Amino acid sequence: MMQQGKRESKLHLITAASLAEIDHWIAKYPADRKQGAVMAALRIVQDQNGGWLTNDLMDAVAEYLDMQPIEVYEVATFYSMYERDPVGRHKICICTNISCMLCGSSDIVNHLEQRLGIKLGETTEDGRFTLKEVECLGACVDAPMFQIGTTYYPKLTKEKVDEILDALD
Repeated sequence: MMQQGKRESKLHLITAASLAEIDHWIAKYPADRKQGAVMAALRIVQDQNGGWLTNDLMDAVAEYLDMQPIEVYEVATFYSMYERDPVGRHKICICTNISCMLCGSSDIVNHLEQRLGIKLGETTEDGRFTLKEVECLGACVDAPMFQIGTTYYPKLTKEKVDEILDALD
């Protein structure tokens, strides 16, 4: 039985490969500031887990970085790149901020929703696509645009969207 105040270790939930990658990021900070690697660590364990974070994984990150779990939860809930629920194999992050909006992102959103049969924030029944609205992807000159994985797709049209979706596995 655990002592009061002691938590059961959850480090076993992070793979050795993920720990090695987190260590790479920790090395970029002074030894007493390894908490600075929290964003990278969350991304790494999210990728390890198929694109989303569980509370147990966030607890493991907190343990590894000597942080309070609430500090990790605050980061994971503040930034839109972290997912707290399962997502599709392809997460489409579509910018709807002012530049993209002025260049027709609402038409692209409508087209995606019709084509995929889901609304923003939803995942297709087959688990293939999640459609997520994001505030800004920092590529206003290429509006309207979206991101899938680490790839940006600029200057979208309905036809270009169809080509992109058709090319995905």
